[in-house]
Amino acid sequence: METSEFTRRRGLQFAAAAAGGLAVGTTPAAAAEAALPSTSSPRSPAAPASPSPYLVGRGIADITGAAAESGMMGYSMPGQQTTGIHQRLRARAFVVADPAGGNRVAWCNTDQGILPHAVFRAVLTRLAAAHGVLYTEQNVSLSATHTHAGPGGCSHDLVYNLSILGFQQQNFDAVVDGVVEAIEAAHADLRPGTLTLGRGELTDASVNRSRAAFELNPRADKDAYPLGIDPAMTVLRFRQGGTDVGAISWFPTHGTSMTNGNTLISGDNKGYAAYAWEHDTAGVRYLDGAPGFVAAFPQTNAGDMSPNLDLRPGSGPTDDEFENTRIIGLRQFTAARRIFASADTPVTGGIDARTRYVDMSQVRVDGRYTPDGRIHHTSPGVIGVSTLAGSTEDGPGIPGIIEGTPSPLAPLVDLINAVVPQWLADEQSPKTSVVPSGLLQATPNVLPLQLLRIGQLHLVGGPAEFTIVAGLRIRRAVAAELGVPLENVLMQGYTNGYSQYVTTPEEYDGQQYEGASTLFGRYTTPAYQQEFAKLAAALRDGTTLPLGSPPPEAATGTLNLQPGVVLDSPGWARRFGQVLTDAAPGYRTGQRVTTVFVTGHPKNDLHRGGTFLEVQRQLNGTWVRYLDDGDWPTKYRWQRTNALTGESTATVTWDIAPGTPAGTYRVIHSGNARNGLTGAITGFTGASRAFTVS
Repeated sequence: METSEFTRRRGLQFAAAAAGGLAVGTTPAAAAEAALPSTSSPRSPAAPASPSPYLVGRGIADITGAAAESGMMGYSMPGQQTTGIHQRLRARAFVVADPAGGNRVAWCNTDQGILPHAVFRAVLTRLAAAHGVLYTEQNVSLSATHTHAGPGGCSHDLVYNLSILGFQQQNFDAVVDGVVEAIEAAHADLRPGTLTLGRGELTDASVNRSRAAFELNPRADKDAYPLGIDPAMTVLRFRQGGTDVGAISWFPTHGTSMTNGNTLISGDNKGYAAYAWEHDTAGVRYLDGAPGFVAAFPQTNAGDMSPNLDLRPGSGPTDDEFENTRIIGLRQFTAARRIFASADTPVTGGIDARTRYVDMSQVRVDGRYTPDGRIHHTSPGVIGVSTLAGSTEDGPGIPGIIEGTPSPLAPLVDLINAVVPQWLADEQSPKTSVVPSGLLQATPNVLPLQLLRIGQLHLVGGPAEFTIVAGLRIRRAVAAELGVPLENVLMQGYTNGYSQYVTTPEEYDGQQYEGASTLFGRYTTPAYQQEFAKLAAALRDGTTLPLGSPPPEAATGTLNLQPGVVLDSPGWARRFGQVLTDAAPGYRTGQRVTTVFVTGHPKNDLHRGGTFLEVQRQLNGTWVRYLDDGDWPTKYRWQRTNALTGESTATVTWDIAPGTPAGTYRVIHSGNARNGLTGAITGFTGASRAFTVS
C-alpha cells in the first residue's frame, strides 16, 4: 500500500497529541488542534471560529483497478471489458469522533459499482491489525456510488463475477488498499471541528425508470413523491476549526450515464460531481499528497432513479454519454454547493452505531410491517426472468425478454427449468423464477444491516438498491422507533454488502426489472423495516444486539477464468515509449491533442496513486504536471495490436478546455512491460514533441 506524504505528516503530528490508537476522550481538543498545521486554502476562506464538539478528519485515495482486459461491473455484459481510463476512481473517507462520548465512526464512499461484503471484511481485517478494536463492523461504513464504468470481480459471490470471468485479485486489492489508505488518512487528519447540515432539492438529475411499478403503491406513498422521484439532497458540511475541509452530499440517481458500450473507466456522474467540487474548491492535485477539500456523493434510495432523463440509455439531456455524465454530475455539484453554503443547522449530540448480520432468506415478518397486517416471511434468494431483460432505460439485457407480470416466457421457463424447487417458486410468486441463487450460494443470504448516528443524523446502511418508496417505508419505521423527524433519517444504499434490489410488495407484484431482482421475495421491504427497527430500538435504548454470524466464504468466491499478461513486445524496430503519432506543433483551445505510444499491458502495474499520462506545461524552463489521467479533459486508451507477439499501443488525448493558459506543453506516457521469458516487469516513459497552446 502506498502511503501518502499527507498521511505520514499528519500521523506524526497527531501522535504527539494523542499517543497510539487515538482513543477518543484521552486527548484534549485544544492539544490536538495545536499539534496540527492549518490547511486553509486561499480558495476556501476560513469561517469564524466556533465551538468544536467533534474531531473530524478526511482522506482520499486511488482505487482504480485494471485499465485493460478487465470485465466492468454493473451491466453484466461479458464483452464490456476495460480499454483505458477517462477518470480514475477514488475512495473518499471521513472519520468523526466524539471526545465527550468516546465513540467514533469511519465512513467511506467509493467510486464502485457495488461494495461487496468481501471488501468490507478485508478492510475490517486490515483496520483491526492497525488499530485493534477502534474500528469494527459496528462503526465502519463503506458504500458505493454505483458507477457502472469500473473494473469488477471484487465480490466473492458468483453471480456478481460471472460476466467478469471470475474474481479479480488485482482489482480487489486496489479497492481494499485504497479504502484502507483513505480511512487511515482521515484517521491521521483528525482535529477539532464542527458539522452542520443543509437540505434542498434537485429535480433535473433523475427520472423514475420504473414508473409502472411506482404507480402500484398506495396513494399515501406516491403523494410523498409527486414527481415520481426523490429530489431530496442532504449535505453534511465538515469544518476543522473555521476551515471547510469536506462535504458528504446524499442524493439518489443511478451511475448509468455512461452506457454499456463504454469501456473507459469512469466514476460516472457522481465521480464527475466530486471531481468538479474538489478542483473548484482547492485546486489541489490528487497526487500531491494532501487531499485538500474532499467531496463525496453517495447514494440514498436510488433503485428506480435513472440519470437518463429521456428513459433511453445514453439519452437525456443530450445524446452524448460523456456530456450527459458531465451535466448530471454538474447539476449534483451545483445543488450540493448551494446547499452547503447555507448548511447552518449545527450537528449536535453523540455518535453511536449498531450492526447485525441477518439471514434475509428466513425472516419472519410481523404483521405491523406487512400490507395486509398478517405474518409473512422471506425466502432464499431467487433471480426472476425480468432480471434477464435488464433495465431497458439504463442497460438492456438479453434481447427478446421483456419486463412485467405475467412474463410471456413463464410457460417456457416452467417447462425447461427444473432447478428452482416448486416450494420456492411458490414462495416467490408472482415472480417467474429462473435461478435459485440463494440455494446455490451464488448470491448472499446473510447480510450486514447497519444504523449510524452522527448527532441528530441517522444513516440506515442497507446492502442493496432500494426504490424510493421502499426507502421511504424503512426510513419511516426507523424514525418512528427513534422518535426523530423523518428528514433526519437517510436510507444509504450499497453499504457494506450487495444483494441486488429491494422493492415494496406492491412494486414486486409488477415484476419489472427491479421487482424480479428483489431476491428474497414479496416481503423483502417489510423484513428490512422490521430488522432496521430493531437496530433503532437498540440505539435508542442504549442496548446491544447479538452481531450474528457473517456470511460464509463461498466455495466459488475466488474462481477466476480471466487470463493474465504473458508478455509484452514493442514490435520490430520499435522501443517501449516510442511515439507513433506525435502532437502537432500548435493548438488552440477547443481542439484535441492526440498522441500514440508503443506500450505494455496496464495490468503490469496499475499505477494506483500514479498516472499513465501527464500533460506537462513548461514553466521557467521546467516541465510541471498540468493534467493527468484522473482529469476530465484527458483520456487514456489501450489497444492490443498483435495478440500473438504481445504488441499494444496507448493513445492519449487531451481536449483543450477554454481558459487553458497559453504556453508550451507536452504529453508524457508512463507504462510497464513484461518480459515473456523472465516475467520481469520494467517501467518506461515516452514524450511527445513540445507544442504550443494559444
